[in-house]
Amino acid sequence: MGRSSRADNEPVVVIGLGRFGTAVAESLRRLGHEVLAIDQDPALVQKWADEFTHVVQADSTDEDALKELGVNDFHRAVVGIGSHIEASVLTVLALVDLGVDEVWAKAVTKKHGRILKRVGADHVVYPESAMGERVAQLVTGTMSDYIAFDDGFAISRTKAPVEAFDRTLGESKLRGRYGITVVGVKRVGEDFAHAVPGTEIRMGDELIVSGPTDKVERFCAAAHGRNP
Repeated sequence: MGRSSRADNEPVVVIGLGRFGTAVAESLRRLGHEVLAIDQDPALVQKWADEFTHVVQADSTDEDALKELGVNDFHRAVVGIGSHIEASVLTVLALVDLGVDEVWAKAVTKKHGRILKRVGADHVVYPESAMGERVAQLVTGTMSDYIAFDDGFAISRTKAPVEAFDRTLGESKLRGRYGITVVGVKRVGEDFAHAVPGTEIRMGDELIVSGPTDKVERFCAAAHGRNP
């Protein structure tokens, strides 16, 4: 469980068993990770007691309490506390002081996120904002899936533009024109294929593209015949 024996399925601490925290914990469990789930609310601890590897009631702002639980032996921790900003910040600070290598934390506002970064959070997640942006992109109909990262980078799944039909990626030069990278191609009835310059695009193909958020959005709009 310590950092000296890291593995792909190493255990993870999840603090805060609200909707975000439990969703993360459930996903980690499905991916084969053991989860130490911590919350101060005894009702939530009882509710999830049978779902995760270890579910413990504790004050996550108390560094000594976390140390007694062995949190300092974990490599990764996720702080899902959102509504109590002070508890969120103090929890991140306690994890950093305990030497947890990688701390992910939920933020409800940009200011909250800035504070989390300043006290040592390695990754700040804005779940409501990210989901709102993703839904907005899907509603416009230019993408069938969309993931935006907080550093201005995005990945999208969209249909291939007419200009690419019956040409290889090297010939259509989509990267040079739009500033995006075609990562892969999905053709109806065939397996996903990683894209190379010699990959030929046909009508009906879907492309997985990545790049700066604004350029990905421009490309997807152009692929659907809208002004890029």
